[in-house]
Amino acid sequence: MTRTTTGPAAVPRPANLDAAISVRGLRVSYGDFDAVRGIDLEVRRGEVFALLGTNGAGKTTTLEVLEGFGRRSGGTVSVLGLDPAVDRAALQPRMGIQLQEGGFVDELTVLETLRLWQRLVERPDRPERLLERFELTARRDVGVNKLSGGEKRRLDLAMAVWGSPELVVLDEPTTGLDPESRRRTWDAIQELQEAGRTVVLTTHYLEEAEALADRVAIMHEGRVAVSGSLAEIVAAQPSGFSATLPAGVGELPVVGGEVERDGDRVRVRTDDLQGDLTAFLVWAAGRGVRLPDLRAAPASLADIYHAVRTGSEQS
Repeated sequence: MTRTTTGPAAVPRPANLDAAISVRGLRVSYGDFDAVRGIDLEVRRGEVFALLGTNGAGKTTTLEVLEGFGRRSGGTVSVLGLDPAVDRAALQPRMGIQLQEGGFVDELTVLETLRLWQRLVERPDRPERLLERFELTARRDVGVNKLSGGEKRRLDLAMAVWGSPELVVLDEPTTGLDPESRRRTWDAIQELQEAGRTVVLTTHYLEEAEALADRVAIMHEGRVAVSGSLAEIVAAQPSGFSATLPAGVGELPVVGGEVERDGDRVRVRTDDLQGDLTAFLVWAAGRGVRLPDLRAAPASLADIYHAVRTGSEQS
């Protein structure tokens, strides 16, 4: 489970060593292609941080730099107070990493794989504990090459969290898992945080980020488009409400938000949900209009993710 590492020449390191991860102006280029275009990130110790983005946004490339596997073209990076490009040997015992695709020895069983890992990793732990924790006890004597995709992901995660490292980096940890295994993975991540560990994860499941992350960053085309706590980024986006009007209803009330009408269906996006919704309801009540399917809600992470994608497409 290794990658070839090539590091850049040493550059000045960020001053903020209180953060688990501090990134300033990170750039990664491959010839004329800029995969990461000068991003800033800060991950606080003890938090769960979700790095989201469209395919090709630069998430995995960014993680590779943080892990010490990838070479950066510019910027400064500090992980647990160290530069992963030049201090990877010192950093490795303090980090657990789950890659998108694990590299296993097919001839080994699950138990033999964990026992080998026990000899390679400095952090103490027990194979039996992790077999039970990740529901692999019944598969302990099965060859890795005979595991399902979901079982391999669980084994990979068991190896990443072996010994409860200070920092755990998980690249799409629940891809291919059934709902119950996904829930158990969430529990394992929350247990790490409760133990004071820091977790950085990428995921395509937005509900996963909403359930687990203290803060998120959404990348698109090599840049960080949005970052902050979920409450902060949601508050910065319009809320909305929608309803189906009875046939024959013509003119709508004047509201401050953006109104979309498709036949009898009305949608309103607004920065003043309470005020505009009140005006809409007063208008409906005054005309005896019933709104049986009225729905109102603040912006969601899915709305913000969609806005990042469509905003770029329209620009």
